[in-house]
Amino acid sequence: MNSLKISLAAVCSTALLAGSAAAQAPLRLTLDDAVSRGLAESHRLAELRARRDGAAAAVQGRQAAKLPLVSVVAGYTRTNHIDEYALPTVPGGSPRVLYPDVPDNYRTRLDFQWPIYTFGRFDALERAARAEADASGKDVAAARNDLKLEITRSFWAVVTAAEAVRVVEESVRRMDATLQDVRNRLKVGLVPPNDVSSVEAQRARQQMLLIQARNSQDQAAADLRRLVGVVPDTPIEVAGALEASAARLQDATPLVAEAMTSRPDRQALQARVAGASERRTAAVDSKRPILTVGAGYDYASPNPRIFPRSADWNTSWDASVNFTWTFWDFGRANADIAEATAAQLAVRERLAEFDRQLDLEVRQRRLDVESARASVVAAEEAVRAATEGRRVVGDRFAAGVATSTDVLDAQVLLLQSGLDRTLALANVRLAEARLERALGR
Repeated sequence: MNSLKISLAAVCSTALLAGSAAAQAPLRLTLDDAVSRGLAESHRLAELRARRDGAAAAVQGRQAAKLPLVSVVAGYTRTNHIDEYALPTVPGGSPRVLYPDVPDNYRTRLDFQWPIYTFGRFDALERAARAEADASGKDVAAARNDLKLEITRSFWAVVTAAEAVRVVEESVRRMDATLQDVRNRLKVGLVPPNDVSSVEAQRARQQMLLIQARNSQDQAAADLRRLVGVVPDTPIEVAGALEASAARLQDATPLVAEAMTSRPDRQALQARVAGASERRTAAVDSKRPILTVGAGYDYASPNPRIFPRSADWNTSWDASVNFTWTFWDFGRANADIAEATAAQLAVRERLAEFDRQLDLEVRQRRLDVESARASVVAAEEAVRAATEGRRVVGDRFAAGVATSTDVLDAQVLLLQSGLDRTLALANVRLAEARLERALGR
């Protein structure tokens, strides 16, 4: 009896959960909503922002390297016992200890060091760090554009899949009507039985197309949920219309010029070229001397600067000017210069190759938009022709001068024309989004 109650409770709980899931309102998304949510939820952008913050911290570190360094030092040293060194004084007097046995040594020091002149080495390293920080910021902007394109592609894939499902569902409904009409004609002996079989086979094929279209719709929706950071299985309703754009395209040359100026990934490469140049300058400057000033205040027991030596706590101070010049390092500086020079050349060549590819990319994306818009015009004309053809064949079939095969062919042609138009409209949207990405907008 108890097990029966538990089973009934479980069934009721499952039914309630299913009902609440079914009653869950779908998340309605426009393209702007999807992009804003995706940019806010992206782990990829969060990683790049963290790298940008790290590069900014490196700039602060390079700035701090030019400032004074103040430190406190404390230590304790235990030494072995020694024989004290003493000098006799007046006859009959006790000797004077000049170097006593003090095994416990305590030392505290307040130290000050300041590299006041490095022949531009630290300045070059700071400029290189700033260039890398600027490049990291441009990397974030470039990733935002990439993610925006990916979300746009996924959004229009959902819209396209939904439109394809609508077209195929409409075709299935029309096929059901045609099948019912053929069956009625069979009953009165107007058509042979094989006509009914042909319509049934065609209807089954379109049902298969509907299953495939719904599967594509579910997959596209799952991809969009991932990109916008929505919990899986959350119902999504997209608000977007597949309409052809009428905006006039600019010529390729001004578009390429705009891309050269606006692309953040190109700006990142330019910043890294500047940073590589500054790192080479720093490597060259490492062969030059460094001028530093220093000072310190000691409080120690025993204080080594106090003579005679005693176990008492005593103070002392010092100030210094140091000139350091490593004029022979067995090729270390030359190797650093060669490495920095090679890195600078590599980044410059990468930028030159990027410019070449960017010119080609912009021109190709512009041609894609033109081709996609022309395809929409042709697809709409095909839909109009197929619609009229199906109407004429339907009238002829009703008059008994056309076969069911003619009706099926007209129906299939209309279905294919509708799907081609849907695909052409989606291609326009995607081509425009890719052009926007190529231009860095």
